[in-house]
Amino acid sequence: MRWLRWLLPGLFGLLALGGWEWVVRAKAIPPYILPGPVLVARTLVRDWDSLSVSLAVTLQITFAALAVAAALGLLLAVLFSQSRLLELSLFPYAVVLQVTPIIAVAPLIIIWVEDVRVALLICAWIVAFFPILSNTTLGLNSTDRNLEDLFRLYGASRWQKLWRLRLPTALPYFLAGLRISGGLSLIGAIAAEFVAGTGGAASGLAYRILEAGFQLQIPRMFAALVLISASGILIYLALSLLSHLLLRRWHDSERS
Repeated sequence: MRWLRWLLPGLFGLLALGGWEWVVRAKAIPPYILPGPVLVARTLVRDWDSLSVSLAVTLQITFAALAVAAALGLLLAVLFSQSRLLELSLFPYAVVLQVTPIIAVAPLIIIWVEDVRVALLICAWIVAFFPILSNTTLGLNSTDRNLEDLFRLYGASRWQKLWRLRLPTALPYFLAGLRISGGLSLIGAIAAEFVAGTGGAASGLAYRILEAGFQLQIPRMFAALVLISASGILIYLALSLLSHLLLRRWHDSERS
């Protein structure tokens, strides 16, 4: 039945696209209001040179933010697991980062940081950081107490308990947070690009959407949106594959 997971969404997507194209043609909707999927695909092929450059800029920011969020989130979670006092002191500030709308603080970050790409990276990192930190912290704190007692009985050091028990226990939680943050880092990068509104060498897909909107090139706007959505889907699938490869031999979530 695994093939149904791919077949059914694909069939539904094709039906939706077909219905969309039929409505546009039947109602004679002008392309500056709602372009059809065929016109969007043609625009994507025609403008691929400029859109692909912007896609590369956005993905560079996305992956850099995700890497920094994963590294810092894992490091802080390990520190929190080793010191309850440190967790109580710093975790509330991570919550503050999570609940603060990035669209509200992005203008300040862009003003304070001279390098536009670094500013965009910080904005995307803020959005992607909390799920990794919170999930990994939860995983490290969910270690079976009986196994901890067993390790203590055999005289395991603190490092041995962390490396051989707590980190393997937290790995599924970390990977779940990573899947969430993969999409959030893309969202954060796009939101920051909208605020920055910067063209030239730093022009990502969000700038192309703004540019197309100002020029009423709606098919081009949809083409950029397709690239953003496809990128988010591919990031999620890649991280899901990574999770499957790391967990399939021993964790129940990937054995079915």
